[in-house]
Amino acid sequence: VQPVESGGGLVQAGGSLRLSCAASGLAFEDYAIGWFRQAPGKEREGVSCIGSGAGNTVYADAAKGRFTISRDNAKTTVYLQINNLKPEDTAVYYCAADLAITCGLALSHRYDYWGRGTQVTVSS
Repeated sequence: VQPVESGGGLVQAGGSLRLSCAASGLAFEDYAIGWFRQAPGKEREGVSCIGSGAGNTVYADAAKGRFTISRDNAKTTVYLQINNLKPEDTAVYYCAADLAITCGLALSHRYDYWGRGTQVTVSS
């Protein structure tokens, strides 16, 4: 089981991207999904997550107001819409799955399955 991220790319500051995290081989509706990112020379940080029931969403301070997370259980996919991209958003973005109803960003070790990441590069 490995989630697969897509949708990254090179965009200018102020632009938008929608990242996708597709997961198969698991009971997707039972899993909370988190998005994390790691910029060069920096530690991995949580960006946003969504609980298995979609009623619970969490955003890091850096993501509030510009990032929107959603899920489509029928497509076993979670989306991360990023608007007004900034150069500091440049990072590899990873999604991860946690068998849990609610989600959190502080304890990344809770997440059982991780994707390989998608690169987001924002030019100024």
